[in-house]
Amino acid sequence: MKAVFLDTASMGAGVDFTAIRNSVADLVLFDQTHTAECLARLAGADIAISNKVTLDAATLRALPSLKLICVVATGMNNVDLNTAEQLGIRVKNVVAYGTASVAQHTMMLMLALANRLPLYQDAVRQGQWQRSPDFCLQQHSTVQLEGKHLVIVGSGELGTRVTQLAQAFGMRVSVSARPGNAQHDTRPALSDLAPTADVISLHCPLNEHTKGLISRSLLSQIKPGCLLINCARGGLVDDQAALDALNSGILGGYGVDVLPQEPPRDGHALLDALHHPLNLIVTPHNAWITPEARQALLDKTADNIQQFLRELKR
Repeated sequence: MKAVFLDTASMGAGVDFTAIRNSVADLVLFDQTHTAECLARLAGADIAISNKVTLDAATLRALPSLKLICVVATGMNNVDLNTAEQLGIRVKNVVAYGTASVAQHTMMLMLALANRLPLYQDAVRQGQWQRSPDFCLQQHSTVQLEGKHLVIVGSGELGTRVTQLAQAFGMRVSVSARPGNAQHDTRPALSDLAPTADVISLHCPLNEHTKGLISRSLLSQIKPGCLLINCARGGLVDDQAALDALNSGILGGYGVDVLPQEPPRDGHALLDALHHPLNLIVTPHNAWITPEARQALLDKTADNIQQFLRELKR
């Protein structure tokens, strides 16, 4: 079996591809690949390995030898899944590779927002502490997480781990019903939980049921001062509505690790807002990048390849 890894640069430095290399007869590595280059690079390949390279319908139809697509991520929105199914191409993703890493990042954002870190860091940078008549600054009221209500959207392994960490801080945790499945889910809907939430943290996939989940309408229902965290997918939140809510004081803080377009080459309203003193944190989709998580991602991809090859022999 010949495998082609289209975007190894996305895995960063210091990772080992041995497990994947040992799983196939031939492995070709490319640092980066544009969709227009896929046909040439995947010609004759049995397995395509991609983190974020788009494999659209036209590309898949032009690759008759392709049998398996390994997405080196959890989200598979970069692959035309319907076309792959029609062509009999298996698509495998990786789950639970970065649970500890993303949960840690989520809690970092939560703690930083609760303690108004962006605002106090800006105050120190502007010299306010240095000029203060008192020994400390107190103009931004912080939040003690103990006893506060955290609402989690997404009850998978990541949401479960964040629940455990939040409970260690003494928080009360509720998990909302899965969007799009409310009629079969006995848990409260997000709209019912939002008015009492002190923190809302998103850990759900992006699909037709969750796109724009945090809307202007929902933000109008939240408890004033609520913190919002999105370490899941860009598109789950109406970012302009969230920014307006942050500016008006309805939203107490917003921490985001994902944007609808990545990298945001055309800019984004949240990036512009970083120039102003707001309780806002934008990180560059790096919640998952601990060395342990990146290596686990590659090793689990090798497991997916080996499982597929075993299935072919049956």
